[in-house]
Amino acid sequence: MDTIHHDKCIVCGSNDIQEKHSLKDHSHTGDHFTVSKCKNCGFHFTQNAPDSNSIGPYYKSENYVSHSDTQKGLFFKVYHAVRDYMLKKKRNLVNSVTGLKTGKLLDIGTGTGYFPNIMIQSGWKVEGVEQDEETRNYAASKFNFTIHDTPALYDLPKESFDAITMWHVLEHVHDLDGYLKKIYSILKDKGAFVVAVPNHTSFDQEHYKEFWAAWDIPIHLWHFNPATMSKLIERYGFKVEKIVPMPFDAAYVSMLSEEYKTGSKLPGLLKGIRFALKGKSKPEKCSSVIYVLKKV
Repeated sequence: MDTIHHDKCIVCGSNDIQEKHSLKDHSHTGDHFTVSKCKNCGFHFTQNAPDSNSIGPYYKSENYVSHSDTQKGLFFKVYHAVRDYMLKKKRNLVNSVTGLKTGKLLDIGTGTGYFPNIMIQSGWKVEGVEQDEETRNYAASKFNFTIHDTPALYDLPKESFDAITMWHVLEHVHDLDGYLKKIYSILKDKGAFVVAVPNHTSFDQEHYKEFWAAWDIPIHLWHFNPATMSKLIERYGFKVEKIVPMPFDAAYVSMLSEEYKTGSKLPGLLKGIRFALKGKSKPEKCSSVIYVLKKV
């Protein structure tokens, strides 16, 4: 297996790197990987992760829900209940931060297509990007909109989108530098780049520590919090305009985390609800965070 080793931080360029955590791939293989930390800026990343040609098998987990429509079992029921609630919240957020009720949107990491669909129903012109061919074909046939494969992202024209969204996708991207440069290029000057990622300084991470499911190594290559996200995106000409909590992610993240730690999901649901309520008023401690980014 070919892996990627980072000798310096991708955010600040420092070579003062320390091993922070040795973590297990609980969801599939049982392999162990290291999460390293930049001692200069605090950015966390998965060290020696599989490269883009080798990482495919690590996605073959029954718990990888963004490519699934199954309602089987409590975990998936909770996930889809949260998803359905958040779809309207996401739509309203995009409308609010762009100041538009209709426009042109690119959703990167479309998955099964439910977010693009609600935006299309609201009057937006939407295109998607999805790496997985089977998932891409499923979403395109179910909701009838254009979905590009990943290489096509780099061919999209400059300043062609009013909004670009990435819902729990940025942490998976190998070519982070290339993606962020391209996104800046294809976003209109007054457009909004909306990114949701897990928050490794959240209440639920502090509780579950190495069992926290949203470490999700090795498929999560980058591990963000509000401070390091701000430092990263500044390098690409963006600024953080708004931080929005995603408290209910704590419910299904805690269910998985509890299963990894104790073998039972149900106690995690109760803990996750508690973390969600605490995180609702503290975005910097919320399980996942939405960053609304604008061009400087």
